[in-house]
Amino acid sequence: MSKIIIVGAGAIGNAAAYYLAKTGVQVTVLEKSPYIGNGGSSRNGGGVRQSGRHPAELPLVMYGVKNIWPSLSDELGMDIEYYREGNLRLGKTEQHLEILRGLVKNAQAGGLDMRMVDSAEARELCPYLSGEVIGASWCPTDGHANPLLVTLAYYSAARRLGVTFVSGAQVTALRKLRGRVTAVVTADGTVYEADGVIVAAGYDSRKLLGSVGLDVPMNPVVLETLVTEESPPLFYQMLGTAMADFYGHQSTHGSFVFGGTHGLEPYADGSRTVGSSISASSTCRGIIGFFPVLKELKILRTWAGVIDDCADHIPVIGNPAETPGLTVGCGFSGHGFGLSPVAGLLLSQLALGQETALPLDKFRCDRFKAKV
Repeated sequence: MSKIIIVGAGAIGNAAAYYLAKTGVQVTVLEKSPYIGNGGSSRNGGGVRQSGRHPAELPLVMYGVKNIWPSLSDELGMDIEYYREGNLRLGKTEQHLEILRGLVKNAQAGGLDMRMVDSAEARELCPYLSGEVIGASWCPTDGHANPLLVTLAYYSAARRLGVTFVSGAQVTALRKLRGRVTAVVTADGTVYEADGVIVAAGYDSRKLLGSVGLDVPMNPVVLETLVTEESPPLFYQMLGTAMADFYGHQSTHGSFVFGGTHGLEPYADGSRTVGSSISASSTCRGIIGFFPVLKELKILRTWAGVIDDCADHIPVIGNPAETPGLTVGCGFSGHGFGLSPVAGLLLSQLALGQETALPLDKFRCDRFKAKV
């Protein structure tokens, strides 16, 4: 039986652990936090969207939406609150509509069922839109899920299959033995050895990969999210805007989860996990402009999370040629949750040297090397 170490117990690392364990591999997952999923996996807006994706990512997320997400609750034995009720990306100006038309064109070129809708059809899909909305893009197969439950479900299913999770184990370096990356060292000096190592540790992956001479150009960017009090059921589409200034959805329990931007995210303290008054108020102003019906809802809490924003905004998924034994999954640039099931599956296949379910040439680590 082969042994694999996974660094990072977020949704992607836990998914990889689950798919490896299904094949009989002995897996140990090391997580620096005392809590499982305490990084981006518990701090995101829960979107499972195909629309608005980079063309390179689109086949991956389409595969997940078709083959994994619909049956994931049953497979993992836990309701992950997955909804496939579509995605409206809204526009108020002709400039917004031009942006949306470009997104639709790129999506259709990749085979995605996505189209423009006028203001009347947008209101048929979601009757609570303000009169300022003049059109939208519509992807009927997009949706959302509960990121806390997805991370927990993969963790629980992996545990049932015998995966060992070690929390509070901060990996500080990778180690080569006989030319292969087969060991990791934690902050207390403990050395874990296996037949291979998967690094799926978000922004922390950059430092770890540097210990074996690799560099994935990423920056930590802080994004913020808020949750409201419960409301009667209104709409369950995933919602966003042409300018991507906010996005969100209504949850199973009735509260709304919204993420938003104010332009200062790249300059925030990369360790911050609490929300700010600047972000929350900016997001709320945007929401009310599109959904006045929500203006009296109270905000229960806000939080922040750090994304591993890659230089070209698409992830690194692969086995770097110069480091046999190492499998890398990082740089998801805020898109990782929707990709987590398929990313976990692909990482498990890479770690075992199997043919992957999808081609991964566009996600190679060496794409950042200077061309000579």
